[in-house]
Amino acid sequence: MKIATYNVNGVNGRLPVLLQWLKEAEPDIVCLQELKAPQERFPIKEINDAGYQAIWKGQKSWNGVAILSKNHEIVEVQNTLPGDDEDVQSRYIEAIIDQMVICCLYLPNGNPYPGPKFDYKLSWIKRLKKRTDELIKMELPAIIIGDFNIIPTAMDVYKPERWENDALYRIEVRKAYEDLMKKGWLDSLRTLYPDEVIYTFWDYLYKAYDRNAGIRLDHILLSPYLTSRLKSGGVDKHVRGWEKSSDHAPVWIELLK
Repeated sequence: MKIATYNVNGVNGRLPVLLQWLKEAEPDIVCLQELKAPQERFPIKEINDAGYQAIWKGQKSWNGVAILSKNHEIVEVQNTLPGDDEDVQSRYIEAIIDQMVICCLYLPNGNPYPGPKFDYKLSWIKRLKKRTDELIKMELPAIIIGDFNIIPTAMDVYKPERWENDALYRIEVRKAYEDLMKKGWLDSLRTLYPDEVIYTFWDYLYKAYDRNAGIRLDHILLSPYLTSRLKSGGVDKHVRGWEKSSDHAPVWIELLK
């Protein structure tokens, strides 16, 4: 089974790119972030025509997450991250597909640091940790997948010394990511490629993609009850080079049945 995540940076504006990639890569499950579209403007017809059913949580102009599935029913669990009834940002959606819990997230960016946006990021991470702890305790096969807006280590960023006070690389968020690993979650790509430079995002400015001056923000974390099924994975970096593409590239793994 092939499971992927892709921050599309506007699902309608980049729909041709998304559809081209779906046809080429043929993933079974896809998590999308940054839909940047209200609920009623999600392109469900085109997604259905491509062979996928979907659930989504839209938001006008910003955020937005979706889960797509081919050949497997999607049972929605929740479309907000528990813990803050006043949080109206569309950043989390959770479903059961093929007896797995799929948790698609678009974690807050947090910049500028310091400030209220960074504080919101830390509080969001705290809520996420509570949910991930619950999934571990319930001994469920689960996947935490999406745009984490966290650069885990110096290996995951071009020229890390420039990022010390960026909310993506602050010590607080790196420690939070590391804590997930200590609780039993597996960083699938880093496990498969422990010593390789892997990036999933390249800024539109300064020819970052051409210079491979990127960062790794998009992650697929497996609960202990799925780790033995990890077969392969990668980043479809070439998609970032397509015309009118997102500044992120799709990230994927394959699980043994």
